[in-house]
Amino acid sequence: MQEILEIFDVVVIGGGPAGMIAAGKAAESGAKVALLEKNKNIGQKLLLTGNGRCNLTQNQFNVSEFIKKIGLNGKFLFSSLTCFGPEKVMYFFESRNLSLKIEKNEKIFPVSDQADDVLKVLKKYLDEQKVKIFYESEVIDFELENNRIKNLKLKDKIIQATNYILATGGKSYPLTGSTGSGYLLAKKMGHTIVDLIPSLVPIKTKENWIKELSGLSFKNIAITIFQNSKKQNTYFGEMIFTHFGLSGPIILDASRDIGKFLKNGEVKIEIDFKPEFNFQQLDEYLQADFKKDANKNLKNYLLKFFSRKMVEIVIKLLKINADKKINEITKEERKNLIHFLKETKLSVEGLMGYDQAIITSGGVSLKEVDPKTMRSKIIDNLFFAGEILDLDGPTGGYNLQICWSTGYVAGINSAI
Repeated sequence: MQEILEIFDVVVIGGGPAGMIAAGKAAESGAKVALLEKNKNIGQKLLLTGNGRCNLTQNQFNVSEFIKKIGLNGKFLFSSLTCFGPEKVMYFFESRNLSLKIEKNEKIFPVSDQADDVLKVLKKYLDEQKVKIFYESEVIDFELENNRIKNLKLKDKIIQATNYILATGGKSYPLTGSTGSGYLLAKKMGHTIVDLIPSLVPIKTKENWIKELSGLSFKNIAITIFQNSKKQNTYFGEMIFTHFGLSGPIILDASRDIGKFLKNGEVKIEIDFKPEFNFQQLDEYLQADFKKDANKNLKNYLLKFFSRKMVEIVIKLLKINADKKINEITKEERKNLIHFLKETKLSVEGLMGYDQAIITSGGVSLKEVDPKTMRSKIIDNLFFAGEILDLDGPTGGYNLQICWSTGYVAGINSAI
């Protein structure tokens, strides 16, 4: 027979960012709290964020503007962002002696550039609030009674509480314990799980020549997404060629849409290497250059735009003699070069997997969760927080902020 542990006011399932802040706030609000973590340590995925530096939030204090970045489901966050938005998150950490800095694109990092320093603050917070942490404690099953969770079944124990918070994360970075088990628990309790897709993830393309450019990066370019030849969204920023396709900040952000578009037909990416010029301006620029560098070889002239490795590919794709003099370039060849610079099209084969995804798109349907409390509308004593919800944003601290905000609200309301 399984051992029944002491009864708690609140049990939080999942020791990630959302779970840690939820457990701490519930305890700070007066509840006796237990935190269940399947790993040997809490915060494993947090240590990977921002390439180990932890981009812990976004310097965006305007709730409406923050919500726009999230997309269609963003309005769900209005109450939680009002309660615990970026400014309050920054104060939470800075008041606990973690110095922060604002970097490019308003990203907030610890001055130390160490995600472990963020985790240390959270661990100390949990310790101060006397949260009891159970390590290597995975929820196997649960018992329901009258639309309430009666208890949770672990491998060799049964644990009970008045309220429960499910903060198990998504399916991205499965080696950190994010296996999607929380979705199974939520579904078994009657919740709807919106289609799960790896998000903020590199993409695979069909063109073979991409492999020859692996490692090359481009700043200040634009990409436009087309679905079934219809223009969708445009992104500006940095992109990296890989041996399988494309990566980099704008590709990761675009992957949120690409994953959804792929369900409904062919998806193409159009790269604009010179977004500062329109077609006519670029043509006039090239013509002026061609007059000035009339006797230069094409392959040497193109070094003005690309690395030598890229120049070799461009010449091969445009089928122009590399040693051809600029003054011998025909109008048609010049137009082809402009089209390459402005609208190189690549066919999307698919997204890379959850092992390379920063977050999971999809999750517990927001229609079944109260946005003001994070309480389930199906199970009376169940709350949700973090990535398990059908909420995801672009890179830049937005997704960790979702964890902090929803975790904070779930923690406080579960303690009432």
